[in-house]
Amino acid sequence: MNSIANLTVRYEIDGQTFASQLLYDESHAAPRPGLLMAPNWMGVSAGAIEIAQQVAARGYVVLVADVYGADLRPQGMDEAGAAMMTVKGKPALRQRLQAALDSLKAQPGIPLDSSRLAVFGFCFGGHCALEMARSGAALQAAVSFHGTLDSANPAEAQNIKGSVLVLDGAADPFVPRTQLTEFAEEMGAAGVDWQLISYGRAVHSFTDPQANIPGKMQYDAKVSHRAFAAMYDLFDEVFA
Repeated sequence: MNSIANLTVRYEIDGQTFASQLLYDESHAAPRPGLLMAPNWMGVSAGAIEIAQQVAARGYVVLVADVYGADLRPQGMDEAGAAMMTVKGKPALRQRLQAALDSLKAQPGIPLDSSRLAVFGFCFGGHCALEMARSGAALQAAVSFHGTLDSANPAEAQNIKGSVLVLDGAADPFVPRTQLTEFAEEMGAAGVDWQLISYGRAVHSFTDPQANIPGKMQYDAKVSHRAFAAMYDLFDEVFA
């Protein structure tokens, strides 16, 4: 992946500086779809950038969204949890996600087709992806990997403009199983084009090679492969 450009994109929101990471294959000039990636609670990290590189290599322009601010890069789970709770459930989260998407569309000289946009995310980032869809952002798809599914206002699902894909670990202890039924009801009531795939025996963070807390947060290579394949299949469909 030596041809993958990795650039820092800085912008301000209400006087605070944010630094997202932009990745794309610079060996091809043809415009391609743009993806906003909402990372897990660790924020813009080496692990997040590694995932973005792999996705960008498949023919996408990917922006790893900074939702904490350029000066905050959590160094452990305690710091990540504290950082997450400063924005989760607050208006600032959607504001920061939209600002990241706007900055992606505004980047000069990149091979972006701004008429084809989607969001995907992991754990907390999966929650972010769904929140962005519920906000009514102009996206053709939103994909959540092992994220929580609850909504403070289920009626907001009526704002969703694109397709929704949830990739769930059937044994995930951090996503109550009642949320699956509630999510299905929320999407169905709003007439959303949605899918939910629940992978047997998979727990939280099944896409994260660093996750190794058995029964709670654990990488599963087979499930991860299946989940990414499902995401790419959806993108092929909506961007066709």
